[in-house]
Amino acid sequence: MSSQQVNRIRKIAFVGASGQVGSAILNSLLHTGNQEITILTRPDSKSILQSSSNIKVVKIDYSSESDLISALGGHDFLIITLSTSAPPTLHSEIVAAAAKAGVQWIMPNYWAFAIGERGGALAKEPLFSSFANYINDVRNVSVPEGGVKPNFVALANGFWYEFSLGMGEPWFGFDIKDRKVTLYDDGNMKINTSTWYLCGKAVASLLSLPVSAGDGKPALEDWKDDAVTISSFLVSQRDMLDSLNRVLGTSDMDWTITKQPAKARFQQGMQQLQEGNRLGFAQAMYARLFFGDGGDYETGYGLDNGKLELPKEDLDEATKRTVEMVNGGFGIH
Repeated sequence: MSSQQVNRIRKIAFVGASGQVGSAILNSLLHTGNQEITILTRPDSKSILQSSSNIKVVKIDYSSESDLISALGGHDFLIITLSTSAPPTLHSEIVAAAAKAGVQWIMPNYWAFAIGERGGALAKEPLFSSFANYINDVRNVSVPEGGVKPNFVALANGFWYEFSLGMGEPWFGFDIKDRKVTLYDDGNMKINTSTWYLCGKAVASLLSLPVSAGDGKPALEDWKDDAVTISSFLVSQRDMLDSLNRVLGTSDMDWTITKQPAKARFQQGMQQLQEGNRLGFAQAMYARLFFGDGGDYETGYGLDNGKLELPKEDLDEATKRTVEMVNGGFGIH
């Protein structure tokens, strides 16, 4: 094998390839056609996956460590995307099996805001501890004899635009179907957010890079034990409402607009959560995003979009996709 081949990610293992962000990543990986992809799935999974000569589907029992180790062996990179309903220990168990199988690189189930200093106080918020735990699973994994200490590379993308705009009022504040919106404070606080499409393009671009370069050009190891930080848009709720008005042909007069202080909305969500209302978690989490101390992780730091040659997106096109999703039944109503 040549040094050129050794210096590339050739074999990718993928957990969660059928979800929204997972399918976007898979589409982009297949478009580049640079790797062999092994998709891990449950024996009873009904998910319909793309057919490609680059894809191998392996059905495994996720509760079996030996199944996981066997499926992950021989892979250079592992991508993990899990639903919120996944067992709480599943992520750490997958990471532990990957270390035993010799997987060198792991993209954990992070998909959130910036890490470290640029994440501001938001990165230290207890409400978001589960996100940091996914990274810590890789940082702290025990390495048995014959295994390897995996490197992590997280994708920091903010919250997903289509999901957050279309899911319902507790998220970005919008009930598109009933034309209602709750603005946090005055609605002008800007935050970073990304489309599923851009997440897919970012991962595919990252994994098309050499592992190491030495010539000043981008390489995978530039983000070793760090996050690739991307964003589709730096927008406020006001920007989102303006976009919805353009897409829908409406004006503010067609909406019921309510304003609520972000901190009061956060406390209200926390109270709802304590009372057993899970929607309170979404409300508190998203209200916290608009405090002004980490939701905008671009200003003063920049992004990795340019290094990965990511396309510039159109806000109204992303909003239009969201409206179509809502019209098709997406979200809570």
